[in-house]
Amino acid sequence: MSQQETRMPLPMAGHTKGKRSPVTCQLKCGNACAMGVCNQTDNEYLRDIVGVALSRRSVLLGAGAGALALTFAAFDSPFGGTPTAHAAMRGLAFTAIPPVAATVDDFVVPSGFQWAPIIRWGDPILAGAPEFDINNQTPEAQSLQFGYNNDYLDIIELQGGGGRHGLLVTNHEYTNPGIMFPPAANEAERLQQLRITMAAHGLAVVELARDKRGRPWSYLRSSDYNRRITASTPFRLTGPAAGQDMMKTQDDPEGTSVLGTFGNCAGGTTPWGTILSGEENFNNYFRSSGATAGQKRYGLSSSPSTYGWEAIEPRFDAVANPGYVNEPNRFGYIVEIDPLDPSATPVKHTAMGRMKHEGANVTVAGDGRVVAYMGDDERFDYLYKFVSHKTFRTGNSVKARAHNKTILESGDLYVARFSGNSPAAEITGTGALPTDGAFDGSGQWIPLTLNGASAVPGFTVEEVLVHTRLAADAVGATKMDRPEDVQPHPTTGKVYVACTNNTQRGTFGKAGVDEVNPRTVNRDGHVIEITEAQNDATATSFGWLILLVCGDPAVSGSAYFAGFPVDQVSPISCPDNLAFDKAGNLWISTDGQPGTIGYNDGLFRVGLDGANRGRVDQFLAVPREAETCGPVIRDDEGMVYVAVQHPGEDGSFASPHSYFPDYTTMSGGALVAAPRPSVVQVWQV
Repeated sequence: MSQQETRMPLPMAGHTKGKRSPVTCQLKCGNACAMGVCNQTDNEYLRDIVGVALSRRSVLLGAGAGALALTFAAFDSPFGGTPTAHAAMRGLAFTAIPPVAATVDDFVVPSGFQWAPIIRWGDPILAGAPEFDINNQTPEAQSLQFGYNNDYLDIIELQGGGGRHGLLVTNHEYTNPGIMFPPAANEAERLQQLRITMAAHGLAVVELARDKRGRPWSYLRSSDYNRRITASTPFRLTGPAAGQDMMKTQDDPEGTSVLGTFGNCAGGTTPWGTILSGEENFNNYFRSSGATAGQKRYGLSSSPSTYGWEAIEPRFDAVANPGYVNEPNRFGYIVEIDPLDPSATPVKHTAMGRMKHEGANVTVAGDGRVVAYMGDDERFDYLYKFVSHKTFRTGNSVKARAHNKTILESGDLYVARFSGNSPAAEITGTGALPTDGAFDGSGQWIPLTLNGASAVPGFTVEEVLVHTRLAADAVGATKMDRPEDVQPHPTTGKVYVACTNNTQRGTFGKAGVDEVNPRTVNRDGHVIEITEAQNDATATSFGWLILLVCGDPAVSGSAYFAGFPVDQVSPISCPDNLAFDKAGNLWISTDGQPGTIGYNDGLFRVGLDGANRGRVDQFLAVPREAETCGPVIRDDEGMVYVAVQHPGEDGSFASPHSYFPDYTTMSGGALVAAPRPSVVQVWQV
């Protein structure tokens, strides 16, 4: 069997527009762009002028001062252009790197910094785990080793460790068998490879140690904290949909427990120290009839699944096994794990809705309720907010922490509807600003559930939470350009939304442009800044503006950087994950630049206030065909962390396209001639 025969056909080959590779399209999102759009509703963009004057006033007050100051600040162009006077950025001191061509297989950092992997795919983390041997993999070994394609990332310092001990937590989103394994010699070997991929999904918790703050970490192979969560780990369902008929299967007639998590993309860390993980493209793992409205809305079909797990477990094939017709209903949720308690059963929170979750990030409102912001990462899908019923308890007592771990089990779920304040004729689809000088307006959080009941006519509460997309369709939510990471700022309370791209915006038969999604065939994406009414995270109205209209200013006339001079920024495309540093700057990791602006993906810092508002500086670039994920910025320590996902994804086992991160490192006496997704640390020297 040839290497090519180990892979399914790639329907997006020759047709990719906003992504780097048809392999990504196949393995990560199931060739979504080659399929029909899941959102077939005719929800229109609403131009509600009521309240716009107040919103516009707040926008002018927030941005005007910075815009006026642009001419008086100090910045040296990193690309050899004419320096313009702009103020120095607060936080980490570095000189922006030039863009790195998409053919380069290297991890590039600024002068004065070094990088090294903390941990790589296959590194042993549990007792009894063997050393990684790419030629002799087994499911048993992989379940004890670090998983594949790490995405969301955080490093949580352990109390009393003086900054010298911490826990690394990361998602393992999906696998790429074409570069993980040699071609299967027979059917038994093929099935064994499928079992290995199941064990390579999920999450990992790994203890770290270092000499002192600001120095690189090493991971501990032996620690009571170390843990792997896979596609077979038992989970408990919480919230109103748990135990309902739509959750019951032949293996779980109570509808309260489920095996595994997969497609885990971004996430968040809660104030009580747990990790939230978003189950994203779960439909790729199931074969279902695809006949019902709910199944169609989530992209489920009767075709063979992307990963083929139905060949080894019947629960992934509801067509051949009707007793599992509800199995897909048990995926697509926000997962919560406790990294401090390896014995704790992880949970899936149905109260937060079911969608292709990029992740969830929380803030504590003034009244103590917890608010989580979530994006549904698909073309023309929606932005959501969850407001808990319970309030957060401060302190680290056992009682307080036990209470806080139940906060996300009940609450009110909302979906966003955006309105612009410019005449429709001024939103041309080119990205040209309207005459008021900004893409901005107001918005409403439309309730889907309230006080434990459905707020959508014709839907029960469990129908809202299992078929959340259908419920959001029914209330007229605004179709967005792939809302991915959504992050509340830790000090200002403003909320930032990364809309990665949508190359079908404004094409025949698809939704046209509106002020919050202002470009047709939106290849490069944009970033939205939301200000909740009265700066109250629980509010049901908000103001908004577009902070960045991404692209390469050298070739795109529509790129916009909050008024900052476009010839003084790093080009950026396809914003994905967001983070903040201690100085209050926004950091953006990208996913898809090789296919849009011809550069490797990277990590970028963006100023949010004063003279540097909208200034974009590239900090690092990942190797060819890789995606930058899970940024963690500790500028007070001079350290940055990223998860490098799918390096060399277009290669094969026999002909790798990348040798990241080892390049020349020997393992077990033999050269590991394959790319290995890894968590990387960068530090000042």
